[in-house]
Amino acid sequence: MRPTAAQPPVKVTLVTHYFPAHRGGVEAVAWEIASRLAASGAADITWFASDTDSPPQDAPGLRCMPARACNFVERRLGFPFPLWSPAALARIWRAVRSCDVVHLHDCLYLPNVFAWAAAGAAGRPVVITQHVGQIPFRNPLLRATLAGANRLLGKLLLGSAARTVFVSEVVLRYFDAFVRFRREPVRMANGVDAATFHPADEPQRARLRARLGGDPGGALLLFAGRFVEKKGLRRLHRLAQEFPHARWIFAGWGPLDPSQWGLPNVSVYRDLGPQQLVPLYQAADLLVLPSVGEGFPLVVQEAMACGTPALVGEQTAAGCPEAADLLLREPVAEDDAAAGWRIRLASLLGGEDTLRSLRPRVAEFARTTWSWDRTAERYGEILRDAVSSR
Repeated sequence: MRPTAAQPPVKVTLVTHYFPAHRGGVEAVAWEIASRLAASGAADITWFASDTDSPPQDAPGLRCMPARACNFVERRLGFPFPLWSPAALARIWRAVRSCDVVHLHDCLYLPNVFAWAAAGAAGRPVVITQHVGQIPFRNPLLRATLAGANRLLGKLLLGSAARTVFVSEVVLRYFDAFVRFRREPVRMANGVDAATFHPADEPQRARLRARLGGDPGGALLLFAGRFVEKKGLRRLHRLAQEFPHARWIFAGWGPLDPSQWGLPNVSVYRDLGPQQLVPLYQAADLLVLPSVGEGFPLVVQEAMACGTPALVGEQTAAGCPEAADLLLREPVAEDDAAAGWRIRLASLLGGEDTLRSLRPRVAEFARTTWSWDRTAERYGEILRDAVSSR
């Protein structure tokens, strides 16, 4: 969406908890949208996020403002919840007063709540992209706290937003049960950069697999994401023990470190950017993601774009109904027994044709269905509509 002479760029104050260098899905999505909107001239964006990581370089139409933050909650508990300094919050307040619209990614983070309050005081519309719903933490106190926050702050922020966008059908249904939206919410899947994430031919795949230590006749299984409870690391630990002849690749970071399991069939890769993840996606036979409480993770889309099928929890698969026929799914039991996952993995690895036949199908689906350019264009329309309907 390129503005005309009568449509100058929309001035946007964008707030996320982290910058993309933190390697989380939410901030990666924010970058893809913001960078494309700025490059197209559709928006002039001032982006606030924690100074825990280096910000992207400023570019025409996109200025990054690191906010002084304390990140001890994530370091101690593995739960991303940075606390910003009063000076950083004051900068947001001033930025909101000079913008046309505020764009928030998720509704419960402290700076996002503050930016929403500043927008209310300044009479600025708010657009919220909601990635996450309820997370079934093992800790009952943490689980109850999140549920209460969603019922209180989530209901307040999402219900008052000029427009809400959900990346997952499951997350939309969760909030729709108790939020009265001002306007009909939008479900919009994230995009994929097809120029970066694409399949490798078979000779290249063979070279990549050999480089990663994969047995020519064995399975290469991949996990990508944070090493935390909700991603299913405990289940994956048991599965790696029960499938010792498969090579397990873990790409990510976090407190539940797979390198401490002492398993010879496990390799860990940390601090990888999108370009460095591509060979792992291309080489793997299967992405294994027994996570809970998510929307539709970006790593599933990226893996599929590289031709790699994904085995995910039923809730994750339900987040993207249009991909239902191509996603391998299994219930994620609360008791962590992983019996169903063990049986399903044994079946998939015992019948190689199942995964091989899925490869071209998932790659074609991703190529024709998910596009960051189309997603950014739609966001440009939503942001401009929020301003015009103020």
